[in-house]
Amino acid sequence: MPILSPDSLAPKPGEARPDFLCIGAQKAGTSWLYHQLNSHPDFWMPPLKELHYFDQMSCSRHPDRSTWVKIAFRDQRDEAFVAGMETLCSTPFIERERYGQLFAPKEELLSGDITPRYSTLPEEIIAMTMDYFPQLKVVFIARDPVERAWSDLALGVKSGGLLPFDVSDHNVVTQRLLHPDILMRSFPSMTVTRWRRHVPEEQMRVYFFDDLQNRPAALRAEIIQFLGGDPSKAKVEATVKINHATNKLPLSAEMRSHVAQFFARELRTCARELGGQAAEWPARYGL
Repeated sequence: MPILSPDSLAPKPGEARPDFLCIGAQKAGTSWLYHQLNSHPDFWMPPLKELHYFDQMSCSRHPDRSTWVKIAFRDQRDEAFVAGMETLCSTPFIERERYGQLFAPKEELLSGDITPRYSTLPEEIIAMTMDYFPQLKVVFIARDPVERAWSDLALGVKSGGLLPFDVSDHNVVTQRLLHPDILMRSFPSMTVTRWRRHVPEEQMRVYFFDDLQNRPAALRAEIIQFLGGDPSKAKVEATVKINHATNKLPLSAEMRSHVAQFFARELRTCARELGGQAAEWPARYGL
C-alpha cells in the first residue's frame, strides 16, 4: 500500500484542488463522461483522462512515457500539468497537496480526475483523500454486473491481456469471472458502500449506464448540474460514442443466464441498495 505523506490539513480556500473524482465503473461510460466534460466551457479537464495517481502512480510507478507522448497538448496548461505529474510521481508516497496543485490550471473552472480504478481503492486511501479534500464530489456510474463483466472480458481478450477462451464452456467462463480484476470491478454495491462510509451523502451520486444507453442527454445534464456546471452549455452531442466496442465476445442466452447466476446475489443487492435502474436488473434474468 502506498505511504501517505504526513500533511493532514485540508487545502485553504482558493488553493488548487480537484472538484470531483469519477471512480468508475470501468466499461460504464467514463470515457464518454470525460469527452462531455472536456468539451464543456465550465470545465477544464486534464489532458489525460485517467490519472491513476491514488492506485498506481503514488506507488513509485512512474508514468508510462508511451502514454504521455500520445498527448496532444492544447496549450501550456497541458504541458505544465504533465510536467507536474511526472515530478509528483517520483515520490513513493501520496502527496495530497502536490496532487491538488496539478489542478491549478483550471483557475475558476471545474476539474476532476476520472479514473475507474479508484472504485477498487482501499478504505484507508479513500478516508485520507476525503480528509484532505473534504469538499470533493464523487461520481460513480454503475453498470449491470453481468454486462459489465462480459464487456471487461471482451476488452481483455481484444487487448491481449486475456487469452481467448471457449465462451460456451461454463467452467471456463466461471474461471475467467474469478479473475481478481474482474471480481474487484464487478460488485458495484460494495464499491458504493465503501465510498459512502467516507463521503458525505450530498457529495456522492450514483448514476447508471442504463441511462447512458436510453437517455444520454438527461444523464449528462444530471451529472453536470451535480458537479456545479450549466447543462445548457454542452457543446457536443450526448449520443456520441467513445471507444465503441467492436468484435464483441458472443454471449448466448444460456451463457448469459449462467453469468447471471454467478452474480445473482450482487444483482439482488444492487436492486435493494442502489435502487434506480438497478432495481430492474434481477428481473432481466428471471431472478
